[in-house]
Amino acid sequence: MNKILISVVGPTAIGKTKLAILLAQHYNTEIISADSRQFFKEMNIGTAVPSLEELSQAKHHFIQHKSISEQYTVGDFEREAIDKLSHLFKTHDVVIMVGGSGLYVNAVTDGLNDFPNIDPSIREDLNKELAEKGIEALQVKLKQLDPVYFEKVDIQNPQRVIRALEVTIGSGSTYSSFLNKPKPEREFKVVSIGLKADRPIIYERINQRVDLMMDAGLLQEVEGLADFKDLNALQTVGYKELFKYFSGEWTLEFAISEIKKNTRRFAKRQLTWFLRNKNTKWIDFDYEPTTLLSKIDNEIVNLKHG
Repeated sequence: MNKILISVVGPTAIGKTKLAILLAQHYNTEIISADSRQFFKEMNIGTAVPSLEELSQAKHHFIQHKSISEQYTVGDFEREAIDKLSHLFKTHDVVIMVGGSGLYVNAVTDGLNDFPNIDPSIREDLNKELAEKGIEALQVKLKQLDPVYFEKVDIQNPQRVIRALEVTIGSGSTYSSFLNKPKPEREFKVVSIGLKADRPIIYERINQRVDLMMDAGLLQEVEGLADFKDLNALQTVGYKELFKYFSGEWTLEFAISEIKKNTRRFAKRQLTWFLRNKNTKWIDFDYEPTTLLSKIDNEIVNLKHG
Protein backbone atom coordinates (compact mmCIF):
# COMPACT_ATOMS: atom_id res chain seq x y z
CA MET A 1 0.00 0.00 0.00
CA ASN A 2 2.98 2.32 -0.49
CA LYS A 3 1.88 2.92 -4.08
CA ILE A 4 0.10 6.21 -4.73
CA LEU A 5 -2.38 7.17 -7.43
CA ILE A 6 -2.73 10.96 -7.78
CA SER A 7 -6.15 11.65 -9.28
CA VAL A 8 -6.55 15.08 -10.92
CA VAL A 9 -10.20 16.10 -11.31
CA GLY A 10 -12.25 19.20 -12.02
CA PRO A 11 -14.53 20.76 -14.63
CA THR A 12 -13.74 20.89 -18.32
CA ALA A 13 -11.29 23.56 -19.57
CA ILE A 14 -9.87 24.17 -16.07
CA GLY A 15 -6.32 22.96 -16.88
CA LYS A 16 -6.26 19.32 -15.72
CA THR A 17 -3.93 18.15 -18.51
CA LYS A 18 -1.35 20.82 -17.69
CA LEU A 19 -1.34 19.84 -14.01
CA ALA A 20 -1.16 16.12 -14.80
CA ILE A 21 1.91 16.67 -16.96
CA LEU A 22 3.54 18.80 -14.25
CA LEU A 23 2.97 15.99 -11.74
CA ALA A 24 4.13 13.27 -14.13
CA GLN A 25 7.37 15.11 -14.75
CA HIS A 26 7.88 15.83 -11.05
CA TYR A 27 7.44 12.15 -10.08
CA ASN A 28 9.01 10.79 -13.29
CA THR A 29 5.93 8.72 -13.98
CA GLU A 30 3.09 8.15 -16.46
CA ILE A 31 -0.49 9.31 -16.90
CA ILE A 32 -3.75 7.37 -17.18
CA SER A 33 -6.59 9.28 -18.81
CA ALA A 34 -10.03 8.83 -17.27
CA ASP A 35 -11.77 11.08 -19.79
CA SER A 36 -14.29 8.87 -21.58
CA ARG A 37 -14.61 11.34 -24.47
CA GLN A 38 -10.92 11.04 -25.29
CA PHE A 39 -10.92 7.25 -25.72
CA PHE A 40 -11.97 7.40 -29.38
CA LYS A 41 -9.44 7.83 -32.18
CA GLU A 42 -11.93 9.48 -34.56
CA MET A 43 -12.71 12.27 -32.08
CA ASN A 44 -9.90 14.73 -31.58
CA ILE A 45 -10.70 18.43 -31.64
CA GLY A 46 -14.10 18.28 -29.98
CA THR A 47 -12.85 16.21 -27.07
CA ALA A 48 -9.81 18.41 -26.33
CA VAL A 49 -7.38 15.50 -26.67
CA PRO A 50 -3.93 16.53 -25.41
CA SER A 51 -1.79 18.01 -28.19
CA LEU A 52 1.18 16.16 -29.67
CA GLU A 53 3.42 18.49 -27.69
CA GLU A 54 1.61 17.64 -24.45
CA LEU A 55 1.67 13.92 -25.21
CA SER A 56 5.42 14.14 -25.77
CA GLN A 57 5.99 15.66 -22.31
CA ALA A 58 4.72 12.59 -20.43
CA LYS A 59 3.56 9.13 -21.44
CA HIS A 60 -0.24 8.88 -21.59
CA HIS A 61 -2.47 5.80 -21.59
CA PHE A 62 -6.12 5.42 -22.69
CA ILE A 63 -5.97 8.27 -25.20
CA GLN A 64 -7.64 7.50 -28.56
CA HIS A 65 -7.15 3.75 -28.11
CA LYS A 66 -10.65 2.74 -29.26
CA SER A 67 -12.88 3.30 -32.28
CA ILE A 68 -16.30 4.92 -32.06
CA SER A 69 -17.72 1.72 -33.57
CA GLU A 70 -16.53 -0.39 -30.59
CA GLN A 71 -18.60 -1.01 -27.48
CA TYR A 72 -16.49 0.18 -24.55
CA THR A 73 -18.06 0.34 -21.11
CA VAL A 74 -16.91 1.78 -17.82
CA GLY A 75 -16.48 -1.81 -16.66
CA ASP A 76 -14.09 -2.47 -19.55
CA PHE A 77 -12.15 0.64 -18.59
CA GLU A 78 -11.97 -0.36 -14.94
CA ARG A 79 -10.48 -3.75 -15.78
CA GLU A 80 -7.97 -2.36 -18.25
CA ALA A 81 -6.97 0.59 -16.07
CA ILE A 82 -6.39 -1.58 -12.98
CA ASP A 83 -4.31 -3.96 -15.10
CA LYS A 84 -2.26 -1.04 -16.43
CA LEU A 85 -1.77 0.34 -12.92
CA SER A 86 -0.55 -3.03 -11.68
CA HIS A 87 2.05 -2.96 -14.44
CA LEU A 88 3.06 0.68 -13.86
CA PHE A 89 3.37 0.26 -10.10
CA LYS A 90 6.09 -2.34 -10.65
CA THR A 91 8.44 0.47 -11.71
CA HIS A 92 6.78 3.61 -10.26
CA ASP A 93 5.74 4.51 -6.72
CA VAL A 94 3.40 7.22 -8.03
CA VAL A 95 1.09 7.22 -11.08
CA ILE A 96 -1.11 10.09 -12.26
CA MET A 97 -4.73 9.76 -13.37
CA VAL A 98 -6.53 12.70 -14.96
CA GLY A 99 -10.03 13.15 -16.29
CA GLY A 100 -13.39 14.81 -15.95
CA SER A 101 -15.54 11.67 -16.26
CA GLY A 102 -16.55 11.10 -12.67
CA LEU A 103 -17.90 7.59 -13.10
CA TYR A 104 -14.66 6.47 -14.77
CA VAL A 105 -12.53 8.09 -12.07
CA ASN A 106 -14.55 6.36 -9.36
CA ALA A 107 -14.32 3.03 -11.19
CA VAL A 108 -10.54 3.12 -10.74
CA THR A 109 -10.32 4.65 -7.27
CA ASP A 110 -13.21 2.80 -5.62
CA GLY A 111 -14.24 0.01 -7.98
CA LEU A 112 -17.53 -0.60 -9.71
CA ASN A 113 -20.35 -2.71 -8.50
CA ASP A 114 -20.58 -6.20 -9.98
CA PHE A 115 -23.23 -6.04 -12.70
CA PRO A 116 -24.52 -9.14 -14.51
CA ASN A 117 -23.81 -9.85 -18.17
CA ILE A 118 -26.63 -8.56 -20.33
CA ASP A 119 -27.84 -9.74 -23.74
CA PRO A 120 -26.36 -7.21 -26.27
CA SER A 121 -29.63 -7.14 -28.20
CA ILE A 122 -31.23 -5.16 -25.35
CA ARG A 123 -28.74 -2.32 -25.84
CA GLU A 124 -29.30 -2.48 -29.60
CA ASP A 125 -33.05 -2.09 -29.09
CA LEU A 126 -32.53 0.83 -26.70
CA ASN A 127 -30.17 2.56 -29.14
CA LYS A 128 -32.77 2.15 -31.86
CA GLU A 129 -35.41 3.65 -29.58
CA LEU A 130 -33.08 6.56 -28.80
CA ALA A 131 -32.60 7.25 -32.52
CA GLU A 132 -36.31 7.02 -33.30
CA LYS A 133 -37.94 8.62 -30.26
CA GLY A 134 -35.18 10.63 -28.57
CA ILE A 135 -33.78 10.64 -25.05
CA GLU A 136 -37.10 11.71 -23.52
CA ALA A 137 -38.72 8.32 -24.19
CA LEU A 138 -35.86 6.54 -22.44
CA GLN A 139 -36.03 8.96 -19.51
CA VAL A 140 -39.72 8.14 -19.01
CA LYS A 141 -38.94 4.42 -19.13
CA LEU A 142 -36.13 4.73 -16.58
CA LYS A 143 -38.31 6.76 -14.22
CA GLN A 144 -40.91 3.99 -14.33
CA LEU A 145 -38.51 1.06 -13.97
CA ASP A 146 -35.94 2.50 -11.53
CA PRO A 147 -37.11 5.76 -9.92
CA VAL A 148 -34.28 5.61 -7.35
CA TYR A 149 -31.53 5.72 -9.98
CA PHE A 150 -33.53 8.20 -12.08
CA GLU A 151 -33.08 10.74 -9.28
CA LYS A 152 -29.29 10.22 -9.22
CA VAL A 153 -28.28 9.86 -12.86
CA ASP A 154 -27.53 12.61 -15.38
CA ILE A 155 -30.69 11.99 -17.38
CA GLN A 156 -29.35 14.04 -20.30
CA ASN A 157 -26.58 11.51 -20.83
CA PRO A 158 -27.94 8.79 -23.16
CA GLN A 159 -25.12 6.35 -22.38
CA ARG A 160 -25.89 6.44 -18.65
CA VAL A 161 -29.64 6.12 -19.21
CA ILE A 162 -29.25 3.24 -21.66
CA ARG A 163 -26.81 1.43 -19.36
CA ALA A 164 -29.26 1.63 -16.45
CA LEU A 165 -32.13 0.46 -18.63
CA GLU A 166 -30.27 -2.48 -20.17
CA VAL A 167 -29.23 -3.78 -16.74
CA THR A 168 -32.73 -3.30 -15.32
CA ILE A 169 -34.45 -4.94 -18.29
CA GLY A 170 -31.88 -7.70 -18.78
CA SER A 171 -31.53 -8.72 -15.13
CA GLY A 172 -35.06 -8.18 -13.88
CA SER A 173 -33.63 -6.13 -11.00
CA THR A 174 -33.23 -2.37 -10.81
CA TYR A 175 -29.89 -0.85 -11.71
CA SER A 176 -29.83 0.91 -8.33
CA SER A 177 -30.06 -2.45 -6.53
CA PHE A 178 -26.55 -3.30 -7.73
CA LEU A 179 -25.03 -0.07 -6.45
CA ASN A 180 -24.61 -0.85 -2.75
CA LYS A 181 -22.70 -4.12 -2.95
CA PRO A 182 -19.19 -4.38 -1.43
CA LYS A 183 -16.46 -3.00 -3.69
CA PRO A 184 -13.00 -4.46 -4.25
CA GLU A 185 -10.03 -3.36 -2.18
CA ARG A 186 -7.38 -1.40 -4.10
CA GLU A 187 -3.68 -2.08 -3.67
CA PHE A 188 -2.82 1.61 -3.77
CA LYS A 189 -3.75 4.78 -1.94
CA VAL A 190 -5.34 7.78 -3.65
CA VAL A 191 -4.49 11.47 -3.44
CA SER A 192 -7.33 13.39 -5.09
CA ILE A 193 -6.53 16.90 -6.34
CA GLY A 194 -9.35 19.09 -7.65
CA LEU A 195 -8.90 22.22 -9.73
CA LYS A 196 -11.36 25.04 -9.09
CA ALA A 197 -12.11 28.58 -10.21
CA ASP A 198 -14.94 31.06 -9.82
CA ARG A 199 -17.83 30.16 -12.10
CA PRO A 200 -17.42 33.23 -14.41
CA ILE A 201 -13.80 32.22 -15.01
CA ILE A 202 -14.76 28.62 -15.80
CA TYR A 203 -17.45 29.79 -18.20
CA GLU A 204 -15.11 32.23 -19.95
CA ARG A 205 -12.48 29.50 -20.35
CA ILE A 206 -15.13 27.21 -21.83
CA ASN A 207 -16.30 29.86 -24.30
CA GLN A 208 -12.71 30.52 -25.37
CA ARG A 209 -12.01 26.82 -25.79
CA VAL A 210 -15.04 26.33 -28.04
CA ASP A 211 -13.92 29.24 -30.22
CA LEU A 212 -10.44 27.71 -30.45
CA MET A 213 -11.95 24.35 -31.37
CA MET A 214 -13.89 25.94 -34.20
CA ASP A 215 -10.74 27.69 -35.42
CA ALA A 216 -8.89 24.36 -35.27
CA GLY A 217 -11.39 22.65 -37.59
CA LEU A 218 -14.11 21.17 -35.38
CA LEU A 219 -16.74 21.78 -38.08
CA GLN A 220 -14.79 19.66 -40.57
CA GLU A 221 -14.17 16.95 -37.96
CA VAL A 222 -17.87 16.65 -37.19
CA GLU A 223 -18.85 16.71 -40.87
CA GLY A 224 -16.56 13.74 -41.45
CA LEU A 225 -18.41 11.80 -38.74
CA ALA A 226 -21.94 12.60 -39.92
CA ASP A 227 -22.56 9.05 -41.15
CA PHE A 228 -21.95 7.76 -37.63
CA LYS A 229 -23.97 10.36 -35.71
CA ASP A 230 -26.23 7.74 -34.09
CA LEU A 231 -23.35 5.93 -32.37
CA ASN A 232 -23.20 6.27 -28.57
CA ALA A 233 -19.75 7.86 -28.63
CA LEU A 234 -21.05 10.78 -30.69
CA GLN A 235 -24.01 11.60 -28.42
CA THR A 236 -21.87 14.22 -26.77
CA VAL A 237 -21.41 17.96 -26.54
CA GLY A 238 -19.63 19.53 -29.48
CA TYR A 239 -20.79 16.90 -31.92
CA LYS A 240 -24.54 16.52 -31.49
CA GLU A 241 -25.07 20.29 -31.86
CA LEU A 242 -23.13 20.50 -35.13
CA PHE A 243 -24.97 17.46 -36.50
CA LYS A 244 -28.12 19.58 -36.16
CA TYR A 245 -26.41 22.30 -38.18
CA PHE A 246 -25.53 19.84 -40.94
CA SER A 247 -29.10 18.46 -40.96
CA GLY A 248 -30.41 22.00 -41.49
CA GLU A 249 -32.20 22.24 -38.14
CA TRP A 250 -29.95 24.95 -36.70
CA THR A 251 -27.81 27.79 -37.98
CA LEU A 252 -24.08 27.51 -37.39
CA GLU A 253 -24.13 30.48 -35.02
CA PHE A 254 -26.89 28.91 -32.91
CA ALA A 255 -25.15 25.51 -32.90
CA ILE A 256 -21.95 27.10 -31.56
CA SER A 257 -23.88 28.95 -28.87
CA GLU A 258 -25.52 25.66 -27.86
CA ILE A 259 -22.11 23.96 -27.62
CA LYS A 260 -20.99 26.67 -25.22
CA LYS A 261 -24.20 26.48 -23.19
CA ASN A 262 -24.19 22.68 -22.98
CA THR A 263 -20.50 22.60 -22.07
CA ARG A 264 -21.16 25.07 -19.24
CA ARG A 265 -23.95 22.78 -18.00
CA PHE A 266 -21.61 19.81 -18.28
CA ALA A 267 -19.00 21.63 -16.17
CA LYS A 268 -21.61 22.34 -13.52
CA ARG A 269 -22.55 18.64 -13.36
CA GLN A 270 -18.87 17.68 -13.14
CA LEU A 271 -18.36 19.93 -10.14
CA THR A 272 -21.45 18.54 -8.43
CA TRP A 273 -20.10 15.02 -8.90
CA PHE A 274 -16.54 15.71 -7.76
CA LEU A 275 -17.60 17.75 -4.73
CA ARG A 276 -19.16 14.56 -3.29
CA ASN A 277 -15.66 13.28 -2.53
CA LYS A 278 -14.82 14.93 0.78
CA ASN A 279 -11.21 13.71 0.54
CA THR A 280 -10.42 15.81 -2.53
CA LYS A 281 -8.00 18.69 -1.94
CA TRP A 282 -9.23 21.66 -3.95
CA ILE A 283 -6.72 24.16 -5.36
CA ASP A 284 -7.07 27.30 -7.45
CA PHE A 285 -6.50 26.84 -11.18
CA ASP A 286 -3.77 29.52 -11.12
CA TYR A 287 -1.70 27.68 -8.49
CA GLU A 288 2.03 28.33 -7.99
CA PRO A 289 3.71 25.09 -9.19
CA THR A 290 6.58 24.82 -6.69
CA THR A 291 4.32 25.44 -3.69
CA LEU A 292 1.73 22.97 -4.98
CA LEU A 293 4.29 20.22 -5.60
CA SER A 294 5.65 20.66 -2.08
CA LYS A 295 2.16 20.30 -0.61
CA ILE A 296 1.50 17.13 -2.62
CA ASP A 297 4.88 15.71 -1.59
CA ASN A 298 3.87 16.23 2.04
CA GLU A 299 0.44 14.73 1.43
CA ILE A 300 2.04 11.58 0.02
CA VAL A 301 4.46 11.28 2.94
CA ASN A 302 1.57 11.62 5.42
CA LEU A 303 -0.53 9.10 3.50
CA LYS A 304 2.24 6.52 3.42
CA HIS A 305 2.84 6.84 7.15
CA GLY A 306 -0.72 7.52 8.18
